[in-house]
Amino acid sequence: MPVVRRGARAGAVTSLGPGEARSRFAAARVARLATADAEGRPHLVPFVFAVAGDTVLSAVDAKPKRSTTLRRLANLAVNPAVAVLADHYDDDWTALWWARGDGRGRVVDVESPEGRHALRLLAERYPQYREEPPPGPVLAVDVTRWSGWSAR
Repeated sequence: MPVVRRGARAGAVTSLGPGEARSRFAAARVARLATADAEGRPHLVPFVFAVAGDTVLSAVDAKPKRSTTLRRLANLAVNPAVAVLADHYDDDWTALWWARGDGRGRVVDVESPEGRHALRLLAERYPQYREEPPPGPVLAVDVTRWSGWSAR
């Protein structure tokens, strides 16, 4: 349930409760994944995903990449703290919102039961994955905190 707070300058501000933030995030088609290396240097990439409960699932796919050694996976090995962010922009700023999940990321083998389940969920959301399943691995983010904001 959204919580409306009033600020002196901004008017009404709506903080999204965890359920609403998760729902809006899950409905988005693309989001951003933030990881950090051992020294705390951030790395941000857009990604496609599926949500299963409070776990956000993605997979390394066949889209061209600079390297097969992805920084997001290397970062998880040394620092599992992860944030995922989806948002909606509109020129009508009363329609703006964002939803974020903070949690711990981990790498999952595509041949494991969880990995196969992730690939099924991703294929349900993205027809491209039905035609060319991702080779993996799967990246799972176990979200411990959902938050968000909405202009309405």
